[in-house]
Amino acid sequence: MGRKDYYHEADSPKPNSIVPAASAVVIDDKNRILLQKRRDNNLWSLPGGGMEIGESIEETIIREVKEETGYDVEVLRCIGIYTDPKHVIAYSDGEIRQQFSICFACQIIGGSMEVSSESKEVEFISLNNIEELEMHPAQRVRINDYLESRETAFIR
Repeated sequence: MGRKDYYHEADSPKPNSIVPAASAVVIDDKNRILLQKRRDNNLWSLPGGGMEIGESIEETIIREVKEETGYDVEVLRCIGIYTDPKHVIAYSDGEIRQQFSICFACQIIGGSMEVSSESKEVEFISLNNIEELEMHPAQRVRINDYLESRETAFIR
C-alpha cells in the first residue's frame, strides 16, 4: 500500500481517520540511530506503526520494532506525543489519516537485524549523518526532540 505524507501543505486532503501509533528512537552503543528505509514512501524513518486492538501502546512499539527491524526492545521513556493536524497521511486504499503518534526512547535487549516486508533497508546510522538522509520532516522533529534529552515529554 502506497502513501503520501502532507506536511503543512494547503492542498492536503481532509482526514477521515485517526489511528494511535508509536515510533521508537533506538540508539546503539556506538551512538548510532536505528532507522528503516520504508517501501511505501522510500524515505528513512524511525521504526513504528499503528496500535492494534487489545494491546497497550508499550506493546505496540515493542511489536513494531520487532516486526520492522528484528530487534527486541524495552521502553525507557516517552520522548513526545505528536498530534499535528497539519500532518496528514493519504494511503492508496482511501484512508486519510491525521497524525497521532507517541515516540519512545527504547533500548535493544535481544534479537538481530532483519529487513521486513515494510522496509527496503534497516541500518544503524551515525547521528552525525542523519541530516543527509531523505526523511520526512516529522521524523526529524522526533529525533531532534530525543537529542534535547528533556526530562519531560514534548507535546506537539
